[in-house]
Amino acid sequence: MHLQYEDFEKIMDIGISLSTERDRNRLLMTILDKGMEITNCDASTLYLYENDELRFKFMRTLSKEINRGLDGKPIDLPPVPMKEENVCSYAAIHREVVNIPDVYASSRFDFSGPRQYDSLTGYRTQSQLVVPLVNNENELIGVLQLINAMDETGKVYAFNEEYEIIIRALGAMAAIELTNLSYVEALKAQIYSFVEALTTALEKRTPYNALHTRNVEKYASLLADYITGLHREGKCEKGFDPERKEQLMLAALIHDIGKMVVPLSIMNKATRLDTAIERIDDRFALLKARYEIDMLRGRITGEEYEAAAKELESALAFIHEMDVADRVSDECCEQIRELAAKRHVGEDGSTLPYLTEKEAECLSIRSGTLTVKERKEMENHVVMTSRILEKVQFYKGFSMVPGWVGAHHEYLDGSGYPKGLKGDALDLETRLLTVVDIYDALVATDRPYKQPISKPKAIQILKDMAQRGKVDLQLVEWLDEALEKEAQKAQ
Repeated sequence: MHLQYEDFEKIMDIGISLSTERDRNRLLMTILDKGMEITNCDASTLYLYENDELRFKFMRTLSKEINRGLDGKPIDLPPVPMKEENVCSYAAIHREVVNIPDVYASSRFDFSGPRQYDSLTGYRTQSQLVVPLVNNENELIGVLQLINAMDETGKVYAFNEEYEIIIRALGAMAAIELTNLSYVEALKAQIYSFVEALTTALEKRTPYNALHTRNVEKYASLLADYITGLHREGKCEKGFDPERKEQLMLAALIHDIGKMVVPLSIMNKATRLDTAIERIDDRFALLKARYEIDMLRGRITGEEYEAAAKELESALAFIHEMDVADRVSDECCEQIRELAAKRHVGEDGSTLPYLTEKEAECLSIRSGTLTVKERKEMENHVVMTSRILEKVQFYKGFSMVPGWVGAHHEYLDGSGYPKGLKGDALDLETRLLTVVDIYDALVATDRPYKQPISKPKAIQILKDMAQRGKVDLQLVEWLDEALEKEAQKAQ
């Protein structure tokens, strides 16, 4: 049998398919399948070179319907040592194609293994073509062993020598693509190690935020998988293939790295006054002592002192109440202003205010714990995240990640920050990150500045935001369904 034009055309098509494959296992299976297809052989084994041994990766025998390793499970056979009496090892050591017409008639190599296999299974190993997989740097990747070439009638014969060229070409192309995949995987590993380092640093600063990062990754993965399931069922237009999901997961892990530069006094501010409440307690004790001194020196009467002490006690209780209140009303803000205007005037003319201007500002925060200035500093973490990521040379497969991350606080109606992007300017990944980021912030149980919200209430808040044009309603509904499905699995 001689090589035909169609054979060369076929190898070119295979080369193209190999160059576009990004999954290592699928690429390895392609080598095995195409090698068998080109040579019309009955069986094959693919070995990978690891730790100075040849390890079984895939085994296939068509006539016996044997397919091992193709399901991802390791093949429980001992690796082949790199000894020249083993035909596969010889081909690997010498980077040489070995063509054996009949293993039972050959004394060149130790074929006791195939003969023992044949006696156990009733198979008859005859011809073999063993091809080393070597990349363009002469690095050994593995070995492809093809067994029992067949003619059109199914009769086993020796592998045509002309096919050695085409199978070697296949092996070389495959080895180069495997090497390229290894380079890509190394780049990804480098990026992920960088992300892990940043996450660890952030965790050391404030543990709850590191947990938030992991939760956002978890919810993003859950929602992406749910959307992909819907896509397979034809219920939505887009799904997440492995590469797209991998990009999303990286974005989830680095979405808050800019918080590394936010002061801890803002990051961990548990109440409106936070640690300042202790200074106020001390000041009110001092105010009471100064009024008592005034009484002892005759500047005020005993009744006036009692009234002042009672007023201080009432004011301090009010301050503690406002420090942790869910919301501060107009009436309370007015009362805070009145307190801030009060001060004790000493005999020497010195004054001691009940509240400083900063304390009054903090107490007057309508909801939450941050002042306008503090909130701007907190929001600046998105800008800092983008600036940090600008310094990172992302592999082209992750080139969209910085854009998604930098926009995860944008809203569909343009009212978000930092750029006021809206609508079509926000990719699906960005809108998804926004939804899961808000969801975890609402249900989180470890935030020092808030109580957690139940899952149904958090979803309802997100739906209300969607009705106001802030977030994607479809994503909120899918998140609700995905969480419910996950809860049912756990039962």
